[in-house]
Amino acid sequence: MIKMKLAKNIAAMGLGLAMSAAASAETVMNVFTWLPPTHAQNAVVWPTWAKWVEDATEGRVKVNIERTSNNPGQLFQLVEDGVADAAFTFHGFVPGRFPLQQIVELPGLGVNAEAASVAHWRVYEKYLKPAGEHEGLVPIAFFSHRPGVIQTNFPVNSLADLEGKKIRIGGGVQSDIGERLDITPVSAPGNKVYELLQQGVTDGVFMPLSEQKAQRLAEVVPNVTVLPGGMYMGSFVMFMNPDFLEGLSQQDREAIMSVSGEKLSAMAGKAWDAADTDALAYAQAQGGNITLLNKTDAITTDFADKVKGLDEEWIESVKDSGVDARAALDELRAIAKEYYEAHNS
Repeated sequence: MIKMKLAKNIAAMGLGLAMSAAASAETVMNVFTWLPPTHAQNAVVWPTWAKWVEDATEGRVKVNIERTSNNPGQLFQLVEDGVADAAFTFHGFVPGRFPLQQIVELPGLGVNAEAASVAHWRVYEKYLKPAGEHEGLVPIAFFSHRPGVIQTNFPVNSLADLEGKKIRIGGGVQSDIGERLDITPVSAPGNKVYELLQQGVTDGVFMPLSEQKAQRLAEVVPNVTVLPGGMYMGSFVMFMNPDFLEGLSQQDREAIMSVSGEKLSAMAGKAWDAADTDALAYAQAQGGNITLLNKTDAITTDFADKVKGLDEEWIESVKDSGVDARAALDELRAIAKEYYEAHNS
């Protein structure tokens, strides 16, 4: 009897040690994020991917999502340095580092965020990756918001109404467009826009319609002017620290990447699309002055004239990258159009 009890105790101790070892083997991935908690990126995209990761790794990797007050332009460096294991941000917040990624921002894509995001991922893999713009990081998704729109605290009846106005610019192709529209640009991260508008530092912003609700911009810029096809797209990236990824087993590395890439890019773009649609209804319900232009309106045709030549300027600007920029741009637009038509017929 004593021997039997002793054996049971030893077995129980062994089980406890095994469970403890299993628990200690669990890895926590710390993700830094910004924008409000209710924003699609934080309410939908990160939590969905976190569940995908935990399921794919059978619980061996857990994702801890933390909101950070750091400037989102600093997140590249924070992840490179290992302060966080993963994050997302806008390429344009770091001027000069990611010129190739502006490929998705150029006017004329004419699709939603999901199609643009898938096209960006595929073109990055085929054309842009060898240029090494993300050295020190592991991109796990590229995504866009829906086309940017004009949001102001004054009515816009013509593009001339924007001349000299203080407009917040996020960087990238927005900067080129702002210059052609003769605005007074104000550079600031996206999470500071409401404050700048509320305090009267700026008169407006070029951003997707989703921010009317997500960042409560309907309260401070109730005049929204939407061009058919939009003004530009946004180039965002979700990325990981390579050392963190390398520290995982090959099985878990492959599992995480299997739920990233094009799959994650498409999901993120789709979530931002949904937020845009929801925000339009919200802004209208708030009594905002929402102007949906058509192709023949003067603002639309004037804008098309203003942005002529941007493709060629971008291609010239990246000529030393070793990338066939013209072929990449043509393929991105073909992929985006084909994907959009296939998923929106």
